[in-house]
Formats: sequence, structure tokens, C-alpha cells
Amino acid sequence: MSEAPAPEMSAPDPAAAESGGAGAPDPALFDKVVNLCKRRGFVFPSAEIYGGFRSTYDYGPVGVLLLRNVKDAWWRSMVQLRHDVVGLDAAILSPPAVWEASGHLKNFTDPLVDCRVCRERFRLDKLDDPEVCPNCGAKQSFTEARQFNLMFKTFAGPVEGAGADVYLRPETAQGMFTNFKNVLETSRKRPPFGIAQVGKSFRNEITPGNFVFRTREFEQMEMEYFVPPAESARWYEYWCAERMNWYLDHGMPSDKLRLRAHDTDELSHYSSATSDVEFLFPWGWDELEGIANRGDYDLRQHQQHSGERLEYFDQAAGERYLPHVIEPAAGATRTAMAFLMAAYDEEEVAREGQGKGEVRTVLRLHPRIAPYKVAVLPLSKKPELQAPATEVLGLLQPHLMCDYDETQAIGRRYRRQDELGTPFCVTVDFDTLDDRAVTVRDRDSMAQDRVPIDALLDHLRARLDT
Repeated sequence: MSEAPAPEMSAPDPAAAESGGAGAPDPALFDKVVNLCKRRGFVFPSAEIYGGFRSTYDYGPVGVLLLRNVKDAWWRSMVQLRHDVVGLDAAILSPPAVWEASGHLKNFTDPLVDCRVCRERFRLDKLDDPEVCPNCGAKQSFTEARQFNLMFKTFAGPVEGAGADVYLRPETAQGMFTNFKNVLETSRKRPPFGIAQVGKSFRNEITPGNFVFRTREFEQMEMEYFVPPAESARWYEYWCAERMNWYLDHGMPSDKLRLRAHDTDELSHYSSATSDVEFLFPWGWDELEGIANRGDYDLRQHQQHSGERLEYFDQAAGERYLPHVIEPAAGATRTAMAFLMAAYDEEEVAREGQGKGEVRTVLRLHPRIAPYKVAVLPLSKKPELQAPATEVLGLLQPHLMCDYDETQAIGRRYRRQDELGTPFCVTVDFDTLDDRAVTVRDRDSMAQDRVPIDALLDHLRARLDT
């Protein structure tokens, strides 16, 4: 397969996913968000000075805050606010035995075909017409389909060979299954309880694309919830509702979200039920998160291959069993992208301080997701305003992520913060020198309030409700 020399930032294929539901896809939104990401420091093409490297991206000064906030919001809901879920950070590298037991060495594959005319390679199951090459238009030019394993393989130690084979994890789940016994013995938890993890995963995707939606290196937010077998159906329904509500609670509009249950022929070999939380992307409906009832497949496989007993003994009932597992598994990177697309808005407003109208671009991000909570903006760079502006910044920084900007006209700085999704701007002006107060501007309404510096932190905390 040939590698494109330039970063993949083209418009999406509208046919790449099913459309429908309450809303309709907006293909123009894709380019707007991608351009905003580059212009405002959310996401850069990786190795751009060398022409880019396909399907890899670097998160810039603003994007790294957004991504961290998405992961922190997930962790807050899944671990911090619960008493029945604990955390884990398992290794990225693991031996072949783990992936043989999990079934990844045998089953984690895609069917690939090559065009004999243009030499491009495609996933057979993603072709609109399996008889026609989408690149050159040649008919009946494909080779026989071959299975391609998606795991990245490397070697541990100085010598290459079968005895030194290791794999980069294609998912974070297996580390939680292999540590089930350790966590059970040290955390004093008992089913139903969960193990949560946020971390990098790697898949050698053949058809990466749609900006950061599908890449070969990505971050996952996964939780394995271990339950008594008789309770698995009830907990599966619980976590489907719980995870759907998380997106709604963090500002995604209901008409751009849906929960879609998998048909029987879609289910993985280990799953008795799976539902996807889907978002209406510019190319159509696509997955943000999957919630699966995995049964006891994973623990049973690792028990069989490792020889370690992984059952839980319920002393009250006097029985021993392998817990069933409910798995909510979300993509952190694609979720951050969805939050950007859901928050992106354009509206015509009067130019601040003037009568003329202008189009304002604003990211209406939930305060918990927004990269910066507050921007401190002295009205000008004059020295007499720098001291109170620095004082205000020092007051807020220990408690809130802040930006500071003292260049350009104040209206332009407001617009920049609107594009960054900053909920509030605090302006230090010449009146501040007399009244010890500042102007607080709301991102969404653009309303302005005069607030004493001594009351500023409480005022912002109450309105941010983070």
C-alpha cells in the first residue's frame, strides 16, 4: 500500500457511514472544523515540516487541553464519582500469549484486496462496489481477498526473532482482564465492580481517514464492569443509558446522538449484546462508543491459557463463578472531535463597539470540556494595566485554566477566545484602577457584568459549575 506524502485533511466521503435520524449530515462543517483546529492550535499534522505522515496528528497547545478535559470528564464520571470503579494503567507492550488467549492473533483481521491496475489496496468490506476500483475505475481488477492482522508487531531486546516478539496493544481492555485477580485481591471490591483505564492503543488501519476519527495511534477510555452472570442483562441496559447520558450532560445535542443496537450478524463472537453511541458527523452517523455484554469470554480465555484461576468466590451465596463483563469503550480522540463539531457555531452579530454586523465563529463547549475556562485581557498594553491584570491572573490560575492575551484590539481578542471556546473573558480596564472591579464577558450571550476583583473567583466558579 502506498503512503500519501501529505497529511490527510481532505473532506470526508459522505457515503462512509449511514445517514439518517433526526438531523442531516453537514459536509461543509468538516472543513470548517479542520481549518479551525490548525489555525487555533488544536491539532497539527504530525511531522508537517517533512511533508506530514499519513494518519498521524499532534495536539497543539489548545488541543492538548481539550483532549485532557475530555479524558478528565470521563474519569470524573466513571471513577471519581463512583465507589464501585477503580483505575488501572496497564502496559502498552505485551507478549503474544495475551493476544493468543484474547483471540486477536486469529480474529483481529481485515479482508484486503489489491487492484492489479493501479496497485492500491482496499478493505473489501468497505468497497461500495466490489467489482470496481474506486481509485482508477478498473473493473474486476481485484486480487483474491487476504486477511491482514491489524496489530503492530515489534521485538523486545537486541535480537529479532520469534522469541522476542511483542505487540503494541490494539485495545486497553486486555490489561484489565489480565489484572482482574490483582485488582480483586488489593482493592477489596467484589462484583459488581469495574476497572477503568485511559490510554493509547495502536491499530494498523488500512483505511484511516476523516481527520482524527480513524488513526493508527489513538486514545481509548474503557471500563470493564464485572457482574454476577445472572445480572449481566440488567447491567448492560444500565450502562447503555448511563453512557448515553454522559454525552448529553456534557453538551452534545440530542438530535446528533443516537444509541444503535447491533443486529445479530454484527455481534462479535464474544458478545451477546452490543450497542453503539453514535454521533452525526459531517459524513453521517458513526461510532463514538460501544457498550458490549462480553459474557465470561475474556476471563475464561485467560484462565484457560494462563492456568490461573480467575473465578470469584461469593461467600454469602457459597458459590464460585467467572463474572460476566459489561464493557463501555469510547475513543477519546474521536470524542474530542465530536465535541468540537457539536459545539461549532456561526452567527451574525453586531460588531462589538460598532453598528456593523459580522459573522462570529464560536465553540459552545461545555465548561468542563473547554480548553480554557477564563481569559484575562488587559484593555491595553500600557504598564499601569499590567499590574492589576497580573494580579487577576494570579488569583485565578491556581483554580482555573487561564489564557492571557494583551495584544490586538479587545474585540479581536474576544473573537479569538470565542473560537477557542473560552466560556468567560475578564477585561481589566482603566476603571479597574479606581473601582477594583473587572468586566466579565459571557461567551454565549456576550453579556458583560462588572464584578469586584475580590468576588471574581466565586462569581466564575458559580457560573462555570465545573
